[in-house]
Amino acid sequence: QVQLEESGGGLVQPGGTLRLSCVASGSSFSINSMAWYRQAPGQRRELVAVIDHGNTINYSDSVKGRATISRASDNLGKNTVTLHMNRLRPEDSGVYYCNVDFGRLGGNFWGQGTQVTVSS
Repeated sequence: QVQLEESGGGLVQPGGTLRLSCVASGSSFSINSMAWYRQAPGQRRELVAVIDHGNTINYSDSVKGRATISRASDNLGKNTVTLHMNRLRPEDSGVYYCNVDFGRLGGNFWGQGTQVTVSS
């Protein structure tokens, strides 16, 4: 059974930094990609950053230059994707979701989401 465990988030002051982590476990399939999405109230869920199995990375224009995504794996079958963001803005607020894609056979999975609020 695939499990995604997210951590990080909370209240951050404008101009501050953020670190989100997501640990994926429980799948026998290789990871195709790991990503972070976010959703603000009344808005569609949008991609923030994605890293694929070849370590190709893409960022949304809204966070480019302020965000860094990375991934790591251990020998116990756990894979972690981490998102660092700096110079946070109020418009960065929202629920941040981890997404892990194990390909057509392994499936695509979402974390439960973690709230990020950028406010003074």
